[in-house]
Amino acid sequence: MRLSILLLPPLCALALLTACAREPGAAMPAATSPAPAKGPAAMATTRDEHSYAQPDKVRISDLALDLAVDFDRKQLSGTATYTLEWLDPQATQLVLDTRDLTITKVEGANREGQWTPLRYALAARDPILGSKLTIQVPERDTSVRVAYTTSPEASGLQWLEPAMTQGKQQPFMFSQSEAIHARSWVPLQDTPGVRFTYKAHVTAPANAMVLMSADNDPAAARDGDYSFTMPQPIPSYLLAIAAGDLVFEPISRRSGVWAEPAMVHKAASEFADTEKMIDVAEKLYGPYRWGRYDLLVLPPSFPFGGMENPRLTFATPTVIVGDKSLVSLVAHELAHSWSGNLVTNASWKNIWLNEGFTTYVQARITEALYGNELAEMERQIDQEELAREIKSGEIAPADQVLALPALAGRDPDEVLSDIAYTKGAWFLQFLEQRFGRDTFDPFLRGWFDSHAFKSATSDEFVDYLQANLLAKHPDMVTPAELDAWLHQPGIPAFAHRAQSRNFGIVDAARIAWSAEGKLPPASITTPWSTQEWTHFLDGLPETLPVERMGALDAAYHFSGTPNGELAQRWYPLAVRSGYHAGDDAMAAFLQVVGRRKLIMPTYEALVKTPEGLQFARDVFEKARPGYHPITTASVAALLAKAAPVASAASAADAPPAVSSTVPAPAAPATGGAPAP
Repeated sequence: MRLSILLLPPLCALALLTACAREPGAAMPAATSPAPAKGPAAMATTRDEHSYAQPDKVRISDLALDLAVDFDRKQLSGTATYTLEWLDPQATQLVLDTRDLTITKVEGANREGQWTPLRYALAARDPILGSKLTIQVPERDTSVRVAYTTSPEASGLQWLEPAMTQGKQQPFMFSQSEAIHARSWVPLQDTPGVRFTYKAHVTAPANAMVLMSADNDPAAARDGDYSFTMPQPIPSYLLAIAAGDLVFEPISRRSGVWAEPAMVHKAASEFADTEKMIDVAEKLYGPYRWGRYDLLVLPPSFPFGGMENPRLTFATPTVIVGDKSLVSLVAHELAHSWSGNLVTNASWKNIWLNEGFTTYVQARITEALYGNELAEMERQIDQEELAREIKSGEIAPADQVLALPALAGRDPDEVLSDIAYTKGAWFLQFLEQRFGRDTFDPFLRGWFDSHAFKSATSDEFVDYLQANLLAKHPDMVTPAELDAWLHQPGIPAFAHRAQSRNFGIVDAARIAWSAEGKLPPASITTPWSTQEWTHFLDGLPETLPVERMGALDAAYHFSGTPNGELAQRWYPLAVRSGYHAGDDAMAAFLQVVGRRKLIMPTYEALVKTPEGLQFARDVFEKARPGYHPITTASVAALLAKAAPVASAASAADAPPAVSSTVPAPAAPATGGAPAP
C-alpha cells in the first residue's frame, strides 16, 4: 500500500509493472518459480496483538468462499470453508477474527466429508479488534464451514450508489482489507502471520462484473456467476473483491486494466509502458511469481493511492491525468510483489519489512528506467517530508523506530507513518552504500528467495543480515549503527542525505521570487517535473500574502489542479494564508477525492479556526456518502477532536475566514503539473 507517493515527471514513460508470462491455472515453472512454502514453516509464530487467532494451535491452509453480492442491502452473504492444519495435539478450538458479522451456522466435516453442527460463541465487540469467534471442534475436523452475512457498515467494504461512479448507471462495491479489515467481510485468522490459498464462487447481478485478488479471466463473460482460484498462499489483508460495471483492456499478453467503460482506454494508455518496469524488477530481484499482473482502477473514493492485492492492484483514478506524471504509484505497488506479498511482515509492528523494502525497490526501478536524478529527487522529497514530520512532533519518538514494540491497544491504521516507508528505505540505502550494489543486490534477492511465501519479523531479518552480509564483511557496519537505524528514534546523524541537482534550480527560483517578487519565467518552469513543483511548494513559507498567492495561482493554476500531490500542498497553504479565490475548487476536490493522503492535510488546516471548521463540516457532510469507511473515520475523528480547539481560537488571531458556501462537487479539471 502506498500512502506517500512520489511522482514521476510529466510525459515520462512510467507505467505499470506486469506479471510473469503465465496463463491462469498453468503449471508454475519450477526453474523460475519455487513452490510456495507449505506447513508451519510458512507461518511466523510471533504473536500478533491485532488478532484473536491462535495459529500456533491450528492454522487455516485453504479458504473456500461461496458468496452472494447484494447491492440493495449492501451485504455479502454465504459461507467460508476452511481447510485446517492442527498443530497442537491438544487443541480443540478454532478461534477466528470477525467484525460486525452475523453468524448463522457453523459446521465441521470429518475426513469422510460428513458435516455436523459445531458449538460456537461470538464475544463482545472490541472497538479495534472486533469480536472473537470461538468454535468448538472436539473431533479436530479437517474442515470447518461458517455461514454468515456482512454488515452494510463493514469497515472493509464500500458500497457506492450509481451516482458515485463514473458511469452513474450501476452500483459499485470494493474491499480494502489492510490492515485488519478483512475480518469485516470474512471470518478469518486475520493476521499477516498466516498465509492460505483460496477459492471463491461469487454470484452478483448479471450486469455486475466481479473480480478478486486471484486468477481473473480477461475473457470472462459478465453473467453474474464467477469462480476464482488463488494458488499461492496469501495473508488475509491481501484478500480482495470488487464488483461493478467493469471492462478489460489489455496492455500486454500478461497484463491489462479493469475499469469502468469511460475510464478503461484512458487508463490503459496511461499505463502503456508496463513491460519495461516488470523487466527491470525481475532482473534485480528474480521472477514475478504471481501469474498475471492486472490493475483495477477504482472510483475516486478509494482511500489510498494503491493497494497491492496480488494479481490485481487496486488503484485510485487520481493518478490518471493524461500525462503519465502520477503513475509511479504502480512501481510501488508492483514492488510489493517481492516485498510484502512474497515476503510479508508477520505482524503490523514489523510493517517496515513491507513498506521500507518496497520503497527501496521502487526507487531502484525508477533509477534503472529513468535515471538517478529522478530517483534522487524522489528520495530527497521523501526524506525532507519525514524530517518535517519528526521536527513537528507529528510522529512520537517511540514510533520513530523501525523495530516497533508491541502495538497492543492501538489501531494499526493509525500507527502507520512515513517511518516505515522512508526510514526503512533509507536504512536499505545505507546498507547498499556501505557494501556496494555488487554485494547488496544478491543479498536482497537472497532474502526474497529464501523467505518466499513466508511471513517474517524484524528479528528474523536482522538474523539473516548478520549471517549473510555482516558476518561475511566484518567492520563495514557497527552494532551502534545498526541499533541507531532499528531501535533509536529519528534519522541517524551519519545517514547520507539525498541531494538533487535539479532542486538547486528550483531553490534559486523560489529565493529570487521571495526576494524580488518576480515569478520564475516559463523558460525555467516549463520543463519542471511534478517533483520539482512539489519541492517548490514545500519550500514556501507557512503563509503568504493574499496578493502573492493570487500571483502564483494566476501563473501556475494550482487551484483546480487534478495533480493530487500539488493539491494537497496548495490548498492547506491557501487556507493558512486566507486566500479564498480557490475555495470552490478546494471544496470540489475534497468532495470528489476520497484518498486520505491527498485530503487530510487540507482538513487539518481547515479545523484550526472556527470558520474553517464549519467549512470542513459542510464539505464533509456533502462528501461523506462517497467516502470509504476508513476515510470517513479519519475525517470524523479529526473534526471531533478539533471542535474544542477551534472554538477556543481567538477571532483576532485567526486568518481570514474561509467562505462558508460549499458548492456541489465537480470533477477536477484535466491536466498534469501546473501550466507555466
